[in-house]
Amino acid sequence: MKQYSPACDQNKDPILAIIKPLLSNATSVLEIGSGTGQHCVYFAKALPHLVWQASDQAIYLDSVNAWIADEQLNNTPKALELNVDASWPTKQYSAIFSANTTHIMSWEMVINFFQGVGTALHKDGLFILYGPFNYNNAYTSASNADFDLWLAQQNPQSAIRDFEALNELAKKAELTLINDYEMPANNRILVWKKI
Repeated sequence: MKQYSPACDQNKDPILAIIKPLLSNATSVLEIGSGTGQHCVYFAKALPHLVWQASDQAIYLDSVNAWIADEQLNNTPKALELNVDASWPTKQYSAIFSANTTHIMSWEMVINFFQGVGTALHKDGLFILYGPFNYNNAYTSASNADFDLWLAQQNPQSAIRDFEALNELAKKAELTLINDYEMPANNRILVWKKI
């Protein structure tokens, strides 16, 4: 039942280095698109002061919950089923984290994603988004251009998203950009705060 992603192992430490100080005062994090579940348990173990709530679509929950069950941490409840188009939790969180999701989703899903984040965050809460992004309608590297072509072959609705378009969605959700971090492998971490 436990799935494994090499990419999660490669990016977990660079991501943690950025998010650990950002989340120093947070009490709860909702992770959207927990995938295999590796990030959930790794970050929760490093951030024992907060509750890390994993979530994903139903087909991924077995793996996420298997990682959670094996680690037996006190701050990782069972993963929630969450579809950005439909089922958002009524609870609000100190922060929302998501990695490598917006380029997999359709644009309509991305719109719903940002709307949902706006309702699920406490005032002054942080939305932390990791992944590859385009700037000024241009790729940041040849490898990202190749990756975007591969994504389109898998699903015509998937694509690396433009930062400017995402930031417009964030503004509509009452989120303001506070930082944009350069990450290894032509990725970024975007951080917005709920106004």
